[in-house]
Amino acid sequence: MSHLIRRRVMLGACCLLPLASAAAAQPGQYPDKPIRMIVAVPPGGPADTLSRLVSPKLTEAMGQAIVIDNRAGANGNIAYEMTARAVPDGYTFTAVAAGVAINPSLYREVKYDPVKDLAAITQGISVPNILVVHPSVPVQSVADLLAYAKARPGRLVFASAGNGTSGHLALEQFRLEAKADFIHVPYKGGGPALTEVLGGQAQALFSIALTAIPQVKAGRVRALAITSARRSALAPDLPTVAESGFPGFEAIGWFGWVAPAKMPNEIVVRLNREIVRILNLPEMQERLKQLGSDPVGNSPAEFGAFIKSEHDKWAKVIRQANIRAE
Repeated sequence: MSHLIRRRVMLGACCLLPLASAAAAQPGQYPDKPIRMIVAVPPGGPADTLSRLVSPKLTEAMGQAIVIDNRAGANGNIAYEMTARAVPDGYTFTAVAAGVAINPSLYREVKYDPVKDLAAITQGISVPNILVVHPSVPVQSVADLLAYAKARPGRLVFASAGNGTSGHLALEQFRLEAKADFIHVPYKGGGPALTEVLGGQAQALFSIALTAIPQVKAGRVRALAITSARRSALAPDLPTVAESGFPGFEAIGWFGWVAPAKMPNEIVVRLNREIVRILNLPEMQERLKQLGSDPVGNSPAEFGAFIKSEHDKWAKVIRQANIRAE
């Protein structure tokens, strides 16, 4: 083969490369290898449990293994920063908690922007908090609690699972709106915080529903209100904080999935469609409710708008309450 012919063959092959790459990127060709789902918590946490419930069914739907990669640390910041830097080819997406929207205001150095650097896929669940008090506190409602606290300024002790947790932020929002003087004592986790209230060392707590409800049913604590915007199927007779004199009040934990910002829209749409379908399966709905959560499953646009609203809302509370991560 002459030099001229070889050159023409090479040029022709080069011209075909972009076409081949474009063909490989078509939605019909995706996925052709396993997909990594980063999980921002250790094994056993709520986001991990949710991910492990969804991943087998998503594996079946996508025709490729969904490989869970737990990357805990820094309240999820390690996983969120990894996601923001990941190649946006559809082979990496991440299970996130509410911290993805809160952390940029809570920590001094965060290397991602939850709105600009991440593409929302869908919110999976909402996890409300329940305002509980020790039975020795002589109150039956939110109004009673505020009257009791205002008669004893600086004496009512609220425990929390730690600075910046959903229960702590619920407390600070409540404190700001009620203009009440509480003492906040952070603990290292929701379990120790609840134990302190059960023992009477602290009088009140915004506790996640999963751990609070069994203690309420056992009579060890008294529930006053739930922090979701509407009453929850988890405790349908329990009023919301919003209907207890604080219109618009909502302070929840939540979990969902995001991807690198520039992931192709058709892949975002496909992942959204499959995950939402899985979340809506009757057996999945029942299992998630057993875990103390309200299933969601919304559109990428709705989840993206929600992340932005959570970021803006909690940035204001964190600034006003002067909260910093421990």
